Amino acid sequence: MTKHSIQHRLLSSGLPTPCYILDEEKLIANGKLLKQLQDETGCKVLLAQKAFSNYDLYPVLAPFLAGTEASGLYEARLGAEEMSGKECHVFCAAYREDDFDELLLYADHIVFNSPAQLKKFGVRAKNAGKEIGLRINPECSTQEGHAIYDPCAPGSRLGTTLAQWQTEMTPEYISLLDGLHFHTLCEQNSDALEQTLSALEEKFGFILKSIKWLNMGGGHHITRPDYDIARLKRCIRHMQDTYHLEIYLEPGEAVALNAGYLLTRVLDIVKNGDTTIAIHDMSPACHTPDVIEMPYRPPLFASGEAKENAYTYRLAGPTCLAGDVVGDYSFKSPLSIGDYLLYEDMAIYSTCKNNTFNGMPLPDIRAAKQDGTYKLLARFGYEDFKYRLGGK
Repeated sequence: MTKHSIQHRLLSSGLPTPCYILDEEKLIANGKLLKQLQDETGCKVLLAQKAFSNYDLYPVLAPFLAGTEASGLYEARLGAEEMSGKECHVFCAAYREDDFDELLLYADHIVFNSPAQLKKFGVRAKNAGKEIGLRINPECSTQEGHAIYDPCAPGSRLGTTLAQWQTEMTPEYISLLDGLHFHTLCEQNSDALEQTLSALEEKFGFILKSIKWLNMGGGHHITRPDYDIARLKRCIRHMQDTYHLEIYLEPGEAVALNAGYLLTRVLDIVKNGDTTIAIHDMSPACHTPDVIEMPYRPPLFASGEAKENAYTYRLAGPTCLAGDVVGDYSFKSPLSIGDYLLYEDMAIYSTCKNNTFNGMPLPDIRAAKQDGTYKLLARFGYEDFKYRLGGK
């Protein structure tokens, strides 16, 4: 089924709105590309659950991945339970004492953020038979325009710098390490990875031959059409051949890139001066928080940039937040109340980050099956809103 036929089918599906739809066929296509990368290089690819954690689809992805990456106890448990038999890696900026013993039940690789955390928990994790890593900060920023997502921004709390290593890492702590971890990218191509690896070798090359594995983190847009996968393979092989390392990648977006939609319906159209606003039942503040936080302008099927087509609308949500706005889009025909709109690339950082601000209901989550049906995975109601606030 072609991409456009899926989108036209969704617009005429009659599904209740707002509604997330996860595209099983596209998840498989992404998975196959990631599996091919692993087969050709010997690296291992993990699903970063921070970006996509809809575990009903884990059986679809499991054949193509080495396991999951978690940011704490709950994600580690989810990965261990729902992608069982696979590797379960966890990194957290700071672990809680009262969580750590339970975490050891689920994770097989535990990465610490600082020498102090390694000192506090490392021996306990090692005695439990876990692989131990330390996150490092190569202090090589390759991003522009969104420092909130840049782990190498000045003053970053993420990763151990060379100065911190030289001051705090004793031979005793170094002996605990099985590997190193870095995560510096966000929605980037492999040239940014190549630049980062050069800085890594310059600063931490002295330790690379003393460890077993290197985790290159996430932010690699491997399944994007213009991604330079040949360069990525060269980067992987260089680190393997030079330092005899096992290489891990833990993308989140690349696993579910362009594999989801958010169907919404126009509730009202208002005009303020020269601006025409279409208010739909999808709230960017609640249902796609990255639109506000990053910010970014998500793709919308059958639309263009502002004024590119004859009719331009500012698309916005129904909450009381003045900035609950997606952006300005243009259409070939005027919008009407009741029209359906389809946002694309909504499988990532949506269902796992949404919220119920203003008492907004959470959208249904459905899976678009390869047979053309839409399987209901989750439906939310008043009790889901209420029990987040107390009394459960």
